[in-house]
Amino acid sequence: MSAAGPVHHEPGSMAARLNWLRAGVLGANDGIVSTAGLVVGVAGATSSRSAILTAGVAGLVAGAVSMALGEYVSVSSQRDSESAQLDQERAELAATPDEELAELALLYEAKGLRPDTAREVATQLTAHDALGAHAEVELHLDPEALTNPWHAAGASALAFTLGALLPLAAMLLATPATRVAVTVVAVLVALGATGALSARLGRSRVRVAVARVVLGGALGLALTYGVGRLFGVAFGG
Repeated sequence: MSAAGPVHHEPGSMAARLNWLRAGVLGANDGIVSTAGLVVGVAGATSSRSAILTAGVAGLVAGAVSMALGEYVSVSSQRDSESAQLDQERAELAATPDEELAELALLYEAKGLRPDTAREVATQLTAHDALGAHAEVELHLDPEALTNPWHAAGASALAFTLGALLPLAAMLLATPATRVAVTVVAVLVALGATGALSARLGRSRVRVAVARVVLGGALGLALTYGVGRLFGVAFGG
């Protein structure tokens, strides 16, 4: 179960929202794949509905906790690093304000402003919010909108849970004779949808992304089902 990882962005921008959406899609994809593999593997070993339910729910809870913990640790580390950069910038502004003003002006010159215009912009922004100006241009951060690790952990756990509910529901609602087939079809359709959405968000080729994730999912389900059948036969499940 892989966490989507910290989201790097300019807070409040459309790119930030797309990055969060893409992370949610990947989290849901993890939930679909891992839970589907688990319940299909158990279904290959036994026809017991209670055993499948127990394994599926345990996998869902464990996966959601794992995703949340991984995201919390990752984003906390990212936030600590960003806070340390802001603290350093704050100290530099207090110790050497003239040098920092000159540095800010040079940064605006590098963006294409004329020297006199860059100096004027830097002066006005410094008077309004020196830390905010340096954080935006130099560090690409918004001091008022650092990523919240608790929000990231909750979003990751929710995305995983929503994805995991699909194969679990398909397995439990279908008849014993069709539960594996119904789950496989539902999972592959869902993987195709998440693959297409992820590709569009990442501006990559949709067909390639869909084929990759669907084939990979099908292979994973075949392997887990085969392992379940092997153990079911070997141990009389």
